[in-house]
Amino acid sequence: MHGLSSQELASTLEPLIRGWVRDEVKRACQSFCCSSPRSPFSALEPCSTTSLQLRFQTKLPQMLFTGTKVESDNSSAVKLVLFDTDSNQIVSFGPLSSLKIQIVPLDGDFSVDDDDDWSQKEFEAKVISARDGKRPLVAGELVVVLKDGVGDLGDVYFTDNSSWRRSRTFRLGARAISEARIREAISEPFVVKDHRGESYKKHHPPALGDDIWRLEKIAKDGAFHKRLGLNGICTVKHFMQMYITNESSLRKILGVPCNKTWETIIKHAKECVLDDKLYMYNCGAEGIVLLFNTVFKIVGATFDGQNYLSLEELPVFQMPLVESLKQQFYKNLDGMLPMDDLSVFGSPIITSGSVGGPVRSGADLVLQNVNIPLMH
Repeated sequence: MHGLSSQELASTLEPLIRGWVRDEVKRACQSFCCSSPRSPFSALEPCSTTSLQLRFQTKLPQMLFTGTKVESDNSSAVKLVLFDTDSNQIVSFGPLSSLKIQIVPLDGDFSVDDDDDWSQKEFEAKVISARDGKRPLVAGELVVVLKDGVGDLGDVYFTDNSSWRRSRTFRLGARAISEARIREAISEPFVVKDHRGESYKKHHPPALGDDIWRLEKIAKDGAFHKRLGLNGICTVKHFMQMYITNESSLRKILGVPCNKTWETIIKHAKECVLDDKLYMYNCGAEGIVLLFNTVFKIVGATFDGQNYLSLEELPVFQMPLVESLKQQFYKNLDGMLPMDDLSVFGSPIITSGSVGGPVRSGADLVLQNVNIPLMH
């Protein structure tokens, strides 16, 4: 900086020095803030940055019922972990690996995701209390003790529905009983309904033997339910059988006024868990046998009575014949026989799954199971 006067030099260095000082002061404040003792229920605003985070490792269902234990969407225990984002690992040793965690109810309008970094004050502001004259909003085993950084939610349940909240939803929160700043866990939002409505709830996924009104958009004793019942379609199994073999007739029976309603019903029905049954149909033509899963979805064929091929393995020139024979069978649904010997494929076959899953060839062939139109 030769040739600069002392005044010019000062003018040049001043903004640089101010920036350095500002950064160092900010860093010192953050260090002091994060190392200061804190009560988990303090209203003071702590440092917002921390590498330690509580997380719900399992997903909660979109709907819960009062008085019913809070479980994950696959009916297993809700799992909590203490995670360190610096090491990208669960904190499995040391004093923090055996923390006590408190479970609290949160307003469903707490808009956050895993990438957000909320403060303790923001979290506490979303903890909600019971309505006047009501029991505590959540009850049961509200403290979880971590072991090796992992813990399971005990018998926790809601005592009131969520309809009185503006968002009409709750979230579940978990906060550490610790002096260290540990980011709280926040679940996805969910609806809580009175337990009286549990007997009418929809099943996700539906089972083949479920009553037809367990499907979305089909209300118990509603118009769709009655129309289907009059046509012998009483279960999800019956519904899928009709959908596979005669989709247009099924839609006509329902009298669905809009495509969106129809698509919602079908999407839910296709989630059903299928059994492992297979059926074969002798077409009468020399050596030609078609293979179906339980809802008459064709999964294979043989042209010599011995060597079965999946649909993907069939030569293109044979597909029109297979389609024609399939439609011929769908017209009366007679002559189908259960197939117990799966060794005809010469390789392991996975026969369970859902209607919407893939069908692959060779040793990975997945024969999806849907059920036979109104055959029990």
